[in-house]
Amino acid sequence: MKKIVMPMALALSLPGLAMADFRVYGKANVSLQHADESGDSKMELVSSASRIGVKGSETLTDELEAIFQFEYETQVDDGDKGGQTFSQRDIYVGVRGKAGTLMVGKVNTPLKSAQDKVDLFNDLEGDINYLFAGEVRANNVVQYKSPVFGEYFAGSVAYIASEEDGVDPGVSATISYRNAGLYLAVAQDTDVQVEGADLTRLVARYSIDNIHVGALFETYEDATTDEDGAFVSVLWEATDVWSFKAQAGSSDINESGGEAISLGADYKLTDNTKLYGYYTNETSDLLVNGADRDDQYLGVGMSLSF
Repeated sequence: MKKIVMPMALALSLPGLAMADFRVYGKANVSLQHADESGDSKMELVSSASRIGVKGSETLTDELEAIFQFEYETQVDDGDKGGQTFSQRDIYVGVRGKAGTLMVGKVNTPLKSAQDKVDLFNDLEGDINYLFAGEVRANNVVQYKSPVFGEYFAGSVAYIASEEDGVDPGVSATISYRNAGLYLAVAQDTDVQVEGADLTRLVARYSIDNIHVGALFETYEDATTDEDGAFVSVLWEATDVWSFKAQAGSSDINESGGEAISLGADYKLTDNTKLYGYYTNETSDLLVNGADRDDQYLGVGMSLSF
């Protein structure tokens, strides 16, 4: 706790930050999980992207403000991630006005953000990063986000400096459409994860009352590879407190012949706190110990946002 309080107390003593409008926020997300990974079975406590951060703004003119965010992941289960108590998530500084937002730092690419709320098991074992490329929080980013235009459209583009001689910078861009219960997006990455690779993502989500249906299709292409994958998800908000969800996908991008299916239920205790349970099965044609990969996860957990 002292590692958090002392830097914040020091920051508050600085005149510049003391004048800024800011807030501390975070999320604790932890589950007790039974994992059966290629025949190896174990019980484990898992912290899923638990985090703490501070964000805020400073008015520059009547139409322009400076913005910042410093967010770090921390481990609720054992307090350690690769020898670190905290690891960096989205950290940026920028300006925001009627013409849009310009930021620099380490942030999610526009292509990653284009998934919106289609991935119902985000940060858990069923996260779509098992099947798909493009789930990138990139370093050295200069990113512009447009305001809503034409009533329903918005766009974002990021320049990702390689900081290496002879290595091309990466570019990630997306344009989205949002109208009532319909969300559509198309996104493109070029030279982001791998130089010479192009990644295209199409996303759709439609809500009918308390039922939300989502789909994602992705293609990956480089000098020697042309692969694709797709998945669908369904969320049913059965009552004010109970929600049930499912998603399934197949892809050759991250896993050769990879498939995944997840089922889950959420019970809302308050607007910021929920209990949840899930089951995930992930398979692949890639051999593990001489056999096709076949992993299963069953868990219950609690998520609290503040």
